[in-house]
Amino acid sequence: MLVLGGTGEGREVAARLADSSDLDVVTSLAGRVRDPRWPEGEVRVGGFGGAEGLAEWLHENSIQAVLDATHPFAARITANAHQAAAACSIPFAICRRPPWPQRDGDTWLPARDLDHAAELVPTLGRRPFLTIGRQGVSAFAGVHGVDFLIRSIDPPSGEMPESSTLILARGPFDVESEVALMRRHDIDVVVTKSSGGDQTYAKIVAARALKLPVVMVSRPLAPTGAHTFDSPDTAAQWLESVRGSEHG
Repeated sequence: MLVLGGTGEGREVAARLADSSDLDVVTSLAGRVRDPRWPEGEVRVGGFGGAEGLAEWLHENSIQAVLDATHPFAARITANAHQAAAACSIPFAICRRPPWPQRDGDTWLPARDLDHAAELVPTLGRRPFLTIGRQGVSAFAGVHGVDFLIRSIDPPSGEMPESSTLILARGPFDVESEVALMRRHDIDVVVTKSSGGDQTYAKIVAARALKLPVVMVSRPLAPTGAHTFDSPDTAAQWLESVRGSEHG
């Protein structure tokens, strides 16, 4: 079984199945983070060379099912994995953490994508807190008249906005420190992706407490017809059921 990982959900699936006597799980990490958190069990690092390269790897390694537990915004690898699994006629499923629910006191402005978010930012404030990860920051390079605070685990790839301050940090973050950070930098709008999970939810709570608007970038759609699970437990059970059906 191949698990496309790099997330807490992927690590949980690998941990749940690590002691299985009849299930061999390989977790693949893209290798884009300098200091990744390693899952239990067998791990490979690096890309596959697109859908065609992944399909070849699946065939050569006798993979019987693919579980995509990558980040909810890793649209390219999800599409490639779906295509490769179909080419090899093997089951494919997605494990995605639920998106954050909007609560009383939240002021969210939905954005179709990062380009749309970049259009919205200058209409909302002059000191945005850009917390979307290192990829995609270049979408804001053409935004003028604002001074960005940017936070990511590793330095962003691509062009940076002309006026910005970069903070390198890895969650989880707590609400108190997030409120202090936003106050210290005079943040007047938060820009984030609808990622879900606990690691960075504190920024949403902090924005609510400070009555700041949040530009919430919508998730890309999952491939049509793909099975989708919202917890590592159900995803791991699916892998076990696929293995069970092979034995049956």
